[in-house]
Amino acid sequence: MAERIETLVIGGGAMGSATAWQLARRGRSVTLLERFAPGHLNGASHGASRNFNTTYSEPSYVAMLGESLRLWRELEAESGTRLLDQVGIVNHGPNPAFDDVAGALRSAGLGAEFLAPGAAGERWPGIRFDGRVLHTPDAGRLGADAAVTALQAAATATGADVRHATRVVALEVLGDDHVRVTTETGTIDAQRVVVTVGAWTTKLLSGLIPVPRLVVTQEQPAHFALRDQSTDAAARAAVEWPGFNHTRDPADAKYDYWYSPIYGMYTPGEGVKAGWHGVGRVTDPDARSFMPEPVQLAALQRYVRDWLPGADADALEPVSCTYTTTADEDFVLDRVGPVIVGAGFSGHGFKFTPSVGRILADLATDTAPASGVDLAMFALSRTPNGHSGGWLARR
Repeated sequence: MAERIETLVIGGGAMGSATAWQLARRGRSVTLLERFAPGHLNGASHGASRNFNTTYSEPSYVAMLGESLRLWRELEAESGTRLLDQVGIVNHGPNPAFDDVAGALRSAGLGAEFLAPGAAGERWPGIRFDGRVLHTPDAGRLGADAAVTALQAAATATGADVRHATRVVALEVLGDDHVRVTTETGTIDAQRVVVTVGAWTTKLLSGLIPVPRLVVTQEQPAHFALRDQSTDAAARAAVEWPGFNHTRDPADAKYDYWYSPIYGMYTPGEGVKAGWHGVGRVTDPDARSFMPEPVQLAALQRYVRDWLPGADADALEPVSCTYTTTADEDFVLDRVGPVIVGAGFSGHGFKFTPSVGRILADLATDTAPASGVDLAMFALSRTPNGHSGGWLARR
């Protein structure tokens, strides 16, 4: 006999956990199913750090930034866990969008200031700056693993049922308020199902819902040790290392070894993280190598030698993760009948986690959308609009 549930969330990474938290806060009966054990390394939500990057000009994303900042602080208060350190992010390199971004942020009450490269270098000596610098002081660093743990704890504290090691193998829509979910151990009948399974989205929804093409790649950032290994240096790094985004001019020969723009941040206890953006090998999430591609890794080391004088390019620890991206890098946030889909977040989604959870919870409960966010740009059936969601802001 099938278990009966009001709202089922499939996928207990950041987005699914945030959705469960939002639903439970509203007094909804919600169960969250996660395929893997807590702290697993198979998806896109693990690891110590992500950039909370505010470098956006598109109105919907700017609105979601403001909401996310508020909700991250609410989650911290509920969970008693520090998650967001607003150490700022410095953006540099040839980028014609900087002025638009600065204007959009200031209009939304978020900080944006321009600095000359020399002044920025004096303030943050671990980075060599490339042209004028857009400093966004409200930006910062999120604890990724800690955030997922806090979201699930807060959801559980308000009534959610969180189940790990529970793999969903099939969905069947039986009516407007009826989805049959088959797991490896049984069957569940739910009125609403929210699917947030990241790299497994296409596999799970194939033949059920026509989702946009989602490309899954295995990405390989790395942590680089600080050059000064003293305790004092580590303490200073927490203050002196903001997050960073560095763009390029593909026509300029000095960037000829670059694979893409680059992002990074200081991760306490692990070093300076840096990575190319969205240029890893296409992969099957169930058949990943977890091994770095050596040519890309060597180019990343060269970048560190050229641009990060405070980090040691030869003392590194590669990281393996997945990106799941849409063609336009905008998310999928939509509903078809009783099935709600959240997908395509990799590359820049983590910072928006609590806002995404709120939107998916709205869709699951027939709640009118909040103002300021145009859900049409996140529709399953949209025509890609050509704008980039958020250049290299993920980590």
